[in-house]
Amino acid sequence: MTHLSVNINKIATLRNARGGNNPDVIKVALDCEKFGADGITVHPRPDERHITYKDVHDFKKVLTKEFNIEGNPTEEKFVKLVLDTKPHQVTLVPDVQGQLTSDHGWDTIKHQDYLIKTIAVFKKAGIRVSIFVDPITAMVEAAATTGTDRIELYTESYATSFAKGNKEAAIVPYTEAANLAYKLGLGINAGHDLDLQNLAYFKNAVPHLDEVSIGHALVCDSLYLGLHNTIQLYKRQLQ
Repeated sequence: MTHLSVNINKIATLRNARGGNNPDVIKVALDCEKFGADGITVHPRPDERHITYKDVHDFKKVLTKEFNIEGNPTEEKFVKLVLDTKPHQVTLVPDVQGQLTSDHGWDTIKHQDYLIKTIAVFKKAGIRVSIFVDPITAMVEAAATTGTDRIELYTESYATSFAKGNKEAAIVPYTEAANLAYKLGLGINAGHDLDLQNLAYFKNAVPHLDEVSIGHALVCDSLYLGLHNTIQLYKRQLQ
C-alpha cells in the first residue's frame, strides 16, 4: 500500500502570518495522524519562514507515525537538526537559500561524491534516507550508487502535463524510473503538485510506490472540504 505523508508547511505559513500560535501546528499534525495520515512531512528552511527548527523538536516529542524531514544538507544547521531529532526519514533536496519551493532533483552524477559522504552520515545515525530526483534513468542509476535507501520522484512535470490533458505521455518517464529504481533495490517516494485530480492515475501507473508527500494541494482542499474529509479523500486515491 502506498502511504500518505502530509506536509504541513502551509499550516505553519498561516500561523506565521500573524504570529502567535494559531493555527497550532502541533495540534494539526496530531489531527492529521488521527484522521488517517501515515506520516508527517516538514521542510524547515534556513529563514524559518514556515516550519521553524523549534517546531521540528516539538514534533519529535509527540508524533507517533512516520516523521519525514526535508531539506538541503549543505546547511550545517539542517544536518544538526536531523541528527538531533532522528526522524524516521530524511529527504535530501537541492534547494538554494531563499528558494520559493523545490523545483528540481539532484544531479546524482555531478554530486555523486557529495551525496555518498552526506548520506552515510544520516545512515550511521539510523535514519532512512531519500533523495529528490527527476524521472531520468541516468539520475536513478547514479542514485543507486550513493547509498540512499529511497528516491523521491519530483512530480511537477507530470502534474503540469496532466492538467493540459497529456497524462499518458507525462507518466512514461515516471514508470520507467520507478521500474529501474525497484530493480536497483531502491524504495520509491513521490511528491510535488500531486492533488485529488492527478493522484490516482499516478499511483495506478507507477509501480512499487512506497509513499507520496502532499502539502499545498491538500491544505487548499481542506479549506473547502475539511481536514478530516480531505485526508480520507487523498487516502482513497491511493487504494
